[in-house]
Amino acid sequence: MGKRERALLRPGKFRGRVLVMDAGDVQRAVWRIAHEILERNRGTEGLVLVGLQSGGVWLAKELAKAVAAASGSEAGRAVPVGALDVAYYRDDIGLRPVLPVAATDVPVALDEAVVVLCDDVIFTGRTVRAALNALMDIGRPAAVQLAVMVDRGYRELPVRPDYVGKNLPTRRDEMVDVSSEGVMLGEVVDEVSAGGQS
Repeated sequence: MGKRERALLRPGKFRGRVLVMDAGDVQRAVWRIAHEILERNRGTEGLVLVGLQSGGVWLAKELAKAVAAASGSEAGRAVPVGALDVAYYRDDIGLRPVLPVAATDVPVALDEAVVVLCDDVIFTGRTVRAALNALMDIGRPAAVQLAVMVDRGYRELPVRPDYVGKNLPTRRDEMVDVSSEGVMLGEVVDEVSAGGQS
């Protein structure tokens, strides 16, 4: 869950408990996933990386840089990167607050492209389902693949990522904070408890 989503849906302060991956681990995972993407797709032809707002956008950008470096692409032939907001495609509208709309920006046509959806964490799979619906409103890709930094399990829909940085078993009540600086496992605590624990 991105910081934007966590701030609105789980008020309180994230308190990290365990550093699961440091910045170096995250960069190595990005590099490995980039190579897997290149191998599976036999290069970058027709490839588009689309990050889910807000947690997956940084991952899409980092993967694009790594894919370009690993493939030897020149700056002018970099892999296109987009951002996708799925707030109004979710199946839990009415059950939780609707998030403010973030920018959807897909700079190229998706028809016949191979789209790699990127997100920081996959949990139930419902955000990915919403992303697939949103993508189909934009175009008709030849294929859609999924890259995530962390797979924490607890799937509620038959969705499985194609590329995973780390499989991380968690409890349902735990939170996973993912950024280019690392992956932290912890909890969201109310502001009063967080203030007293500093």
